[in-house]
Amino acid sequence: MRPKSGTQRSHGEKVVKDIRRATRKQRSAEEKIRIVLEGLKGEVSTAKLCCREGIAQSLYYIWSKEFLEAGKKRLAGGTAHTATSNEVKDLRPEGSVRKHLARDDAMQSNA
Repeated sequence: MRPKSGTQRSHGEKVVKDIRRATRKQRSAEEKIRIVLEGLKGEVSTAKLCCREGIAQSLYYIWSKEFLEAGKKRLAGGTAHTATSNEVKDLRPEGSVRKHLARDDAMQSNA
């Protein structure tokens, strides 16, 4: 017996989706920012910009929303970030030196 044609089509569609997913272009943060800023300038329509860059308009709007939200957080004082273990290791010796210097200064002031 032959398999149903609906099953073959869905399998073929899955293969095509997998290929598209595997060959999807990964864009750097700089590229995304460039595209979003160009869209915000308004010199070219969003549709033309997205067509030229090979992205869906929905993706452009996701990027622009993320870009604006990040800027909003930054301007609101959201500068704190979680320190990496390497940053902590690098800062520990500096902290020790400052403690010793502060202790020496306090001792000299009391003398």
